[in-house]
Parts: sequence; C-alpha cells; structure tokens
Amino acid sequence: MRDEAGEIAPEVVSEIRRGTTRLARRLRLERDQGGVSGTKMAVLVHLNTHGPSAPKAIAVAERRLPQSLTRSLAELEHDGLVERNDNEADARSSIISITEAGVEVLRQDMASRDAWLGTAMDDLSDLEVQVLLLGAQIMNRIA
Repeated sequence: MRDEAGEIAPEVVSEIRRGTTRLARRLRLERDQGGVSGTKMAVLVHLNTHGPSAPKAIAVAERRLPQSLTRSLAELEHDGLVERNDNEADARSSIISITEAGVEVLRQDMASRDAWLGTAMDDLSDLEVQVLLLGAQIMNRIA
C-alpha cells in the first residue's frame, strides 16, 4: 500500500476516492426528488452543525459566492426552515438560524438515506460492516 518513501500508492488513493464519490453520488440520488435542493440542504446541515451563522460565513464554508446563496436563503426562510435575525456585531448583515422545521427536514432526509444504505448493506458480512464503520470513522477524521 505504501512505497519505499512511505507514500500511499496512487492507485489506492484513486480507488478510495472513486468509492467514496460513487457512494456520495448514490446517496444524493436517494434524496427525495420533491424535497429540499442540495444547496439548501448544505445550508441546513451547516446551520445544524455550526449553529447560527452570517450568510457570508455560510458561503465561505460551503465554497459558494454569497450572492449565489441569497435566493436559497430567502426560500428557506419563506418555507420556515431558517430564520433571519439582526447581527449585533454587524448591522449590515444578519444571522441565519435553523428552525425546528429545518431540523425535522434534515432528520427526515437522513432517515430516508440511512434506510436505503441499511438495505444496500444487508448482504454484507458482519466483518464487512465493521470494516465500513472503521472506514467511515477514519474518513470523518480526515475530513
């Protein structure tokens, strides 16, 4: 797996990237087609994970232009999934928070994709499931 210099073989890195990319793509496909878009879901995940944030901070974290999130934030607010409050530190900005309805949308999204993944893993052995769990923990550490 490693060469004489201690580097991980490029083909190993590529195989891991391909596997994680394909699984991520498949999990995105399992998202309810009539539900919240990927961009909006990323905003909800950010707010749920990091707490209330300024739109600019969300844009930086999600690697998007602040202007590109304006419409998504407005739609999320209109749908009651986020709320906008004054930013006491910067009167030109606001602070966006996830609402209970937004948390519930996230919960339902994760539950449906977890159900698909659980079914997809049904034919795996206990050892394979343990290996995937270890891999997931390592990938979380890397990320």
